[in-house]
Amino acid sequence: MSSPKQALAQPASSADAAPGEQPGAAGRAHGRGTPDPGRSSWRSRLYRWDMKASPYAFISPFFIVFGAFSLVPLLYTAWYSLHNVQLANLDSQTWAGLDNYRNLLSSDFFWNSLWVTFTVGVISTVPQLLMALGLAHLLNYKLRGSTVWRVVMLTPYATSVAAATLVFVLLYSWDGGMINWILDFFGIDPVNWRESDWGSKFAVSSIVIWRWTGYNALIYLAAMQAIPSDLYESASLDGANRWQQFRHVTIPQLRPTILFTVVVSTIGATQLFGEPLLFGGVSGSKGGSEHQYQTLGLYMYDQGWIIGNLGKASAIAWTMFLILLIIGVIQMLISRRLRKSQ
Repeated sequence: MSSPKQALAQPASSADAAPGEQPGAAGRAHGRGTPDPGRSSWRSRLYRWDMKASPYAFISPFFIVFGAFSLVPLLYTAWYSLHNVQLANLDSQTWAGLDNYRNLLSSDFFWNSLWVTFTVGVISTVPQLLMALGLAHLLNYKLRGSTVWRVVMLTPYATSVAAATLVFVLLYSWDGGMINWILDFFGIDPVNWRESDWGSKFAVSSIVIWRWTGYNALIYLAAMQAIPSDLYESASLDGANRWQQFRHVTIPQLRPTILFTVVVSTIGATQLFGEPLLFGGVSGSKGGSEHQYQTLGLYMYDQGWIIGNLGKASAIAWTMFLILLIIGVIQMLISRRLRKSQ
């Protein structure tokens, strides 16, 4: 028999634990519920690091691919443009400074290719965007099978450059081509489209027009559908007909979109390469027998891969890059002025 003092001095027995618990389980449960300060701080640091680093990890694949396949080749091309580099002997590089650029600016072939690029760009861009604007205006109305017509508009864009160009080569063929057959039907002499100066430019431009008109039409259509219908209702109440609504409502609302398509089409014309190369056949890289449709892209390809002068070809590439930068700056200034005018 133990005395009351001894009973008070003894630790909690099984009678003090909850029914079904082992002796001392309550103390151990209390110990498990107490957080470990070291582990809690480590988890908080890990959480903060995850919140800061995860966004960069998600976007890092883009920058890795961009750096490997865009930035590094761009800088390497700039290095090549300052050296005399031949395709047949890449290990032998001599410093040239700005000689490649000086030779480029003094070359008649460069200025001819620049003029051809500008001419083909104007001939292809202006009709292309006007036709795209008209087609988008028609598709903006409720037509039967509007989805089918939109798919038809996008089909030329989905066609490969090689397939489209080869078809147009057959159409513009000197003997048996459909275009010359139509001209002969109306009593017009056939045209040698490959050898003609303006004829070859028009033929190459027609390929570009056919491929990109539907694409730009869908861009204009999307912009037209974003115009509030209240503007058209107000114009209709003021007595404006369809043509007046198009001129005074649709066109002003499409100014940013029109500017975007003009800039993108201009950039595409500056980089024009596949269409004239395949259209010319054997003499495609030369842009015809007299370089009558040799664009800047063809001139760069001819200097780099046919002649083998990689230094001069790199200088041409950087000249094209600077031209595109100037176009981008002009677009930025015009768009800023448009926003201020609105």
